[in-house]
Amino acid sequence: MKAYERLLKYVSVHTKSDDDSQTVPSTARQFDLAKLLVEEMKAIGIADAHVDDKCYVYGSIPATPGYEAKPALGFIAHMDTAPDFSGEGVKPRIIEDYDGGEVVLGDSGRVLKPADFPHLKNLRGRTLIVTDGTTLLGADDKAGIAEIMSAAERIINENIPHGRLLVSFTPDEEVGRGADNFDVGHFGAEFAYTVDGGQENVIEYENFNAAGVRVEINGFNVHPGSAKDIMINALLVACEFNSMLPSGETPRDTEGYEGFYHLCDISGTTEHAAMEYILRDHSAEIMKARKATLLHIEKLLNAKYGEGTVKVTIRDQYLNMAEKIKPCFHLIDNACEAVRDLGLEALTAPIRGGTDGARLSFMGLPCPNLGTGGYAYHGPYEHITVEGMELATGIILGIIGKYAK
Repeated sequence: MKAYERLLKYVSVHTKSDDDSQTVPSTARQFDLAKLLVEEMKAIGIADAHVDDKCYVYGSIPATPGYEAKPALGFIAHMDTAPDFSGEGVKPRIIEDYDGGEVVLGDSGRVLKPADFPHLKNLRGRTLIVTDGTTLLGADDKAGIAEIMSAAERIINENIPHGRLLVSFTPDEEVGRGADNFDVGHFGAEFAYTVDGGQENVIEYENFNAAGVRVEINGFNVHPGSAKDIMINALLVACEFNSMLPSGETPRDTEGYEGFYHLCDISGTTEHAAMEYILRDHSAEIMKARKATLLHIEKLLNAKYGEGTVKVTIRDQYLNMAEKIKPCFHLIDNACEAVRDLGLEALTAPIRGGTDGARLSFMGLPCPNLGTGGYAYHGPYEHITVEGMELATGIILGIIGKYAK
């Protein structure tokens, strides 16, 4: 079965995760895809395929006789789709010989435009898969699952020589919990790749250091007619707090290795207000400076309005996996060679976000990220090409071949 055919099957299963849920997994519906995948894995010859009680799917392919000493290599993708947009009732549309122009997305009123997504012109002539504009597609990361499954099927059916191979499909990556209950020891890989990126020829091994921040502001509310030098309007203090951050260091204003402060939510009344930020930076030192900036603003505003007016709480989320990948850079060299073997230019790029692989790398499983061929994730403009998925599958096979040598 082709990778894109698997994708079309998988996206019909609703697997959106829930950031507000405290259950594991965050949504029980993720088990629907997990069970389907276990059945399919067994059907193609992965005899030990199983799903555990936390919705992690595991399976292994024994090494080809004589290749047992080769490194045990893993491939990982996630089953959930982003909470940002609907993932239920996905209706994919296949456009053969795409002309590189605008695509009307069903009756949604939305249009996929090269003006918004300049890379579309490079997809001219390919077979494009899009949504009807009312849901996301789910290629993030069901395309990764499909490509791993298709590569595994070819490895088994075509008797391609290989060391021991490990496969896992995880829940809740989109809500930052995909590695929480991943059993590295049970998985059994020495090295692994997540298949959860974008353009198929891009390999990623650097990601943001990340932290979440909550700012609590306690105001003092009295009648506005007699508020002179007494009232402390928590909402205005919140605005003042935000105005003291560097105005050009937001997601809209940054790219590449540049970090940012991102105000995600603000709510409150005169009496009390709260703000939620995320901090991101590739540099650990600059990340420390960003945290220090927030704490300095807290200090200044408390000196101005009274101790306890502002409280900043910072929670580290994940770290830049580059420090764990660089000592085993063969992971990147072999992936780049596999890309070039298919006639593509091998590119490396920093991830302006994080992956399960970042956390897994710090859990003892070095794990860079491969592209799936998908674009515009997390929304109705998500799209992918049949050809990109075939190339991504070929890159997985190429990497397996490198480690079998």
